[in-house]
Amino acid sequence: MNAYLVLTIALPLLGAFLLPILMRSSIAIALWSGPAILIYGCWTIADIWLQGSTQPISIAIGGFAPPLGINLYIDSLALLFAFAVQLLGLIFWPFTLDQDSARRQSLMLLVAASTGLALSGDLFNLYVFYELAAVATFGLASASGSSAAYVATLRYLILSGIGSVLTLFGIALIYSKTGTLNLAHLAQLAPAQLNDELGLTAFLSILIGIGVKAELFPVNTWVPEIYATASTRLSAFLAGLLSKLALLIILRLLLLIFHQPEAAQVLLILGILGVVSGELAAWRAKELRRMLAFSSIGQLGVMFIAMALPDGAGVLAVLALAIHHLIIKSGLFMLAEDWGGAIQRLRGSAKMAPLGAALFVLFSLSLVGMPPLPGFWAKFTLITELAGQSEPLYLIGLAVFLLATVIEASYLFRVAAILYQDAPRETLDHEIPKNEGLSLVTATLFGAGLIAAAVMIAPVGDSLNTIAVQVQDIDLYISTVNPGGSQ
Repeated sequence: MNAYLVLTIALPLLGAFLLPILMRSSIAIALWSGPAILIYGCWTIADIWLQGSTQPISIAIGGFAPPLGINLYIDSLALLFAFAVQLLGLIFWPFTLDQDSARRQSLMLLVAASTGLALSGDLFNLYVFYELAAVATFGLASASGSSAAYVATLRYLILSGIGSVLTLFGIALIYSKTGTLNLAHLAQLAPAQLNDELGLTAFLSILIGIGVKAELFPVNTWVPEIYATASTRLSAFLAGLLSKLALLIILRLLLLIFHQPEAAQVLLILGILGVVSGELAAWRAKELRRMLAFSSIGQLGVMFIAMALPDGAGVLAVLALAIHHLIIKSGLFMLAEDWGGAIQRLRGSAKMAPLGAALFVLFSLSLVGMPPLPGFWAKFTLITELAGQSEPLYLIGLAVFLLATVIEASYLFRVAAILYQDAPRETLDHEIPKNEGLSLVTATLFGAGLIAAAVMIAPVGDSLNTIAVQVQDIDLYISTVNPGGSQ
């Protein structure tokens, strides 16, 4: 069954290329072939997870053993994010007939690339899937056909292209020094060959390059433009999941290869700057989707602060914050599908859409860390780790994080208050967004997931802690991919 994991990448990729052909023969088959592939992907990954094996495995593509061949590394973290990719692809699938096939094709391509990012065990494969995800994102971002979407996509393309060049440059530096791109092999060689200025340069190049997708300061200027002009479903996928996959890549590289304290300091500084710039911009935003976009930048900055903690102390906090943010931001962007535009026009919307308003309040409370919701435990984990550090820079990060939480609460509760205010008498019912239909159903699913996580917070926390411990076990990673352990 483990070998079938390759199909979770291959089938969406094949489906993306066959979809236009299927559209010419049968619209029904074309419409439902994507969901069928995604359901199969969810079932395959869930079946492996439910088998109960906690030991990671390595799959050699084409039978060529690493480091010469390309391999997939399957541990609990990879399975978790690969399942999330397939599930969110299914949730955000455009089922309506008025959607053109290009959007479905691009979404399938994005699912294939994102799954590859979660499972890949070498830098070359990661780079290929990173580029494939970028191409799919360009198509989805411009799918609305508006001039604003074209301009935003062009700017995103230019910035993403610069990021790709920087990523490739960093990978080239690593290969020139070590002669390998396999992550397990690099983990063996890194202490002796990459713990120097060249290794740090390679890390910074890859960090900035991949940081474009991870909404890292200062290469995150594309975020508010794309999130404001693209479809809300794409925005939810990018903010909820794709940014976390980029974060996952950086986390893997930091734990396996780049152990320099300077690398962690750079992450900490950029994380602090991301929190400050994102939260202040969100507080000033006048439109809901732009507010959510800037808020996402700030929250990704918090995850970079957690990642910068020494000796892997922040891995559990990173995972908790990432999964929590995936649920919250996906749900909020689904609410914004009907509630887009100026925030002030939402006045009185709670009367027209009581469930949508209640979901917004629920997501907001968890996002600011109100107990007993999952956001409280995620933030409490980070606060505990930051408070235990003696270096001033980490204490500054703690102060910024706490201040950002206050700012976050200010603008989120301001929107909630507007929702529950009485609408002006001259405002007709049909002028107030009702927030109904498929977007509300989707948001409700994420709300139910959040409540379920709050009820089962103990087993969820134990599972995330187990994943965090496994991710930090470098010897386990090396022995799984290369049992001989030879260099």
